Amino acid sequence: MVFTSPLPDVELPTGISITDYTLRMVDELGDRPAIIDGPSGRTQTFSEVRSGIQLIAGGLAARGFGPGSTLGLMAPNIPEYASFFHGAAYAGGTVTTINPTYTAGEVRNQLNDSGATILVTISMFLDVAREASEGTSVEEIFTIDPVEGLPSMFDLLTSPPLTEQVPVDTSSVPVVLPYSSGTTGRSKGVVLSHDNLTANIEQCRHILSYGVDDVALAILPFFHIYGMQVLMNGLLANGVTIVTMPRFDLEEALSIVQEHKVSWFFAVPPIVLAMAKHPLVDQYDTSSIKVIFSGAAPLSGELGDEAAARLGCDVIQGYGMTEMSPVSHATIVGEGKPGSSGITISNTECRIVDLEGNDLGVNEDGELWIRGPQVMQGYLNNAEATAATIDPDGWLHTGDVAHFDDDSHIFIVDRIKELIKYKGFQVPPAELEGLLLTHPAVADAAVIGVPDDEAGEIPKAFITLKPGAEATAEEIQEFVAGQVATFKQIRLLEFIDQIPKSASGKILRRELRDR
Repeated sequence: MVFTSPLPDVELPTGISITDYTLRMVDELGDRPAIIDGPSGRTQTFSEVRSGIQLIAGGLAARGFGPGSTLGLMAPNIPEYASFFHGAAYAGGTVTTINPTYTAGEVRNQLNDSGATILVTISMFLDVAREASEGTSVEEIFTIDPVEGLPSMFDLLTSPPLTEQVPVDTSSVPVVLPYSSGTTGRSKGVVLSHDNLTANIEQCRHILSYGVDDVALAILPFFHIYGMQVLMNGLLANGVTIVTMPRFDLEEALSIVQEHKVSWFFAVPPIVLAMAKHPLVDQYDTSSIKVIFSGAAPLSGELGDEAAARLGCDVIQGYGMTEMSPVSHATIVGEGKPGSSGITISNTECRIVDLEGNDLGVNEDGELWIRGPQVMQGYLNNAEATAATIDPDGWLHTGDVAHFDDDSHIFIVDRIKELIKYKGFQVPPAELEGLLLTHPAVADAAVIGVPDDEAGEIPKAFITLKPGAEATAEEIQEFVAGQVATFKQIRLLEFIDQIPKSASGKILRRELRDR
């Protein structure tokens, strides 16, 4: 059985670059604030955003950057992020967005895999950028804020601007390579075209409906597909003023809501938890908030209802994956159901499938498969992983267990895939297991996600020590912490005699969860 969207199809904007699509309302909006830096109040109008993009595109093109080139962008949420993202895209190139909290080793892996030749960062992350770039194809590092002895954004602004998009095949040319662990395994480059990105924003038109005076808070990182597409690109394309925060701080977020009259508050479940329960919330005027939209991890119906009752607003959620640009399901404001991720967006088909590949019907749990114009081109340099995720008929196998109810609302109920979601960030168990096995005292290791009220899930390691070896849990956790980003760190650790495995050697994670 194929489940289709209850919403009408939309006309897909094929043949237009993501930058031209994102800037489609600039002539109309002109001097209205487009992006405001929350901490400082520094503001770019819609016209200034376009000018900055064209200047940076011109500066990049003058240095030989263009079709076939990749730029690494490692920065927090600041107004200039959009300028570099779209400057590279406008010049015909590709952007790979990098988590700035990564270690040098993690950044180096992404730079090598993506083939980036330029790396853009801020001074705070310069040491990591320099170390990570060693031995890669990166030829030049730019900082957004000036650093003595290094080229900065301002050096790119001296070249003539590009006033038109460098021609590219919008249906196939990668415009962005965010990295995702997919349903399992190590992080992989997700190849998304211009058409993937523009289609997904347009597909959400009937659900994410904004008013001319809406203001949205952009806490969620632009390097993550949710922040990149739903916030940065989707909001600009719809004429919404964005207020950025380089990192989440509840008190600062509440102050920004009060000062800028934020109406759309985009969040992940741990932030919704804070809005529902933290006493600080009562000290600020949050009456401007109309909608809290949660994504990146499941939000319980109880928590959503509690936040909605406290703030007097709608609390809704959506579902998606990096591999889907990212949205496939979302809730219409005022029509949500507790615990539901909403309805299927326009131009999207779904199937619910059992373990044998048989289609299931309404109110039956099975793996969710999705097909639509937002589905990725594939994984970069990884045909095997692509084939394991997208079948020959174009269905993307999500690895999530779900069901549709009688009203076409979807409920995500379990996860087949091994991926751990810590505060909305992906933590691939295989990466941590490989790292643990390099510890001299560790004979075998397995990592699972353990439910946690604040984080959603936290990584827990099960360790078997080598005969005669000694190590404490704290020693092993510190060993891992020194080599991975904060969100990937082992939060719990248990020593066991043997890691349970199948006859083929696959870790039986279900048995570990049942412990």
